[in-house]
Amino acid sequence: MEEPRCGALRESMASNQLLQRAELGKVKRRCYSLPGADFTYGQNSYLREGGVADAIGQWRSVEARAHQRKLESNFIALNREAVKSGLVTAAEHQAFRSTHNIWRPINEGRVKPRSLRLPPDTTYGISTRPSTPIYDLMEHKYQRLWLEQQQEASEALRILSREKIQQRKVQDTRTTMLRRYRPPADPAPLWKLPRFEKVPPHLDTFPSEEARQRAFSAHRSDAVARQGLHGQGIYNIS
Repeated sequence: MEEPRCGALRESMASNQLLQRAELGKVKRRCYSLPGADFTYGQNSYLREGGVADAIGQWRSVEARAHQRKLESNFIALNREAVKSGLVTAAEHQAFRSTHNIWRPINEGRVKPRSLRLPPDTTYGISTRPSTPIYDLMEHKYQRLWLEQQQEASEALRILSREKIQQRKVQDTRTTMLRRYRPPADPAPLWKLPRFEKVPPHLDTFPSEEARQRAFSAHRSDAVARQGLHGQGIYNIS
């Protein structure tokens, strides 16, 4: 039973699919107007062949028409003859083709009949795939082969890494770098005005000149293994 509706029912509601309620077991109505019962769907056929009686009473045959094959120029042969005549440029080849022509044979390009006779029991197509070795699968043969291959690859990688370690250069330490270090020669002092040459420094944080020399000597010896422009960074161990 249809549920009660509120309001008046208008005829325009039947043409709006948004106002249609879904019916149980049926598709939703689209509200299209369909033609009457006497309407025939499809395309009319105006061909009248006569049916079976016309086919039995006469025999219609089609006359064979000779197909005129169009001749084509053999450009490969034309180019070859032009080169033999000493013509190499495009303009010379064009002039040669306007006065000479070589036609391609009509039967050229056709597939020649095969003279090979195959035996009557020949099977066409691709061969079937060989059967799966079920015994090898049951005894896990492929798993064992894979494990052996992985072990061989790991052993080869281990031997290669050992050779690289043996051939690697010995790593330098701070002691070895200090042994090879050669202190550079003192550069020439910067030019100063004569009146400023004997002026003492304004601030002196060292208790004595001997302490100053010991501090600078320790800094110069330790700056060899440190990074930075003045040798005050971290240790450079490479």
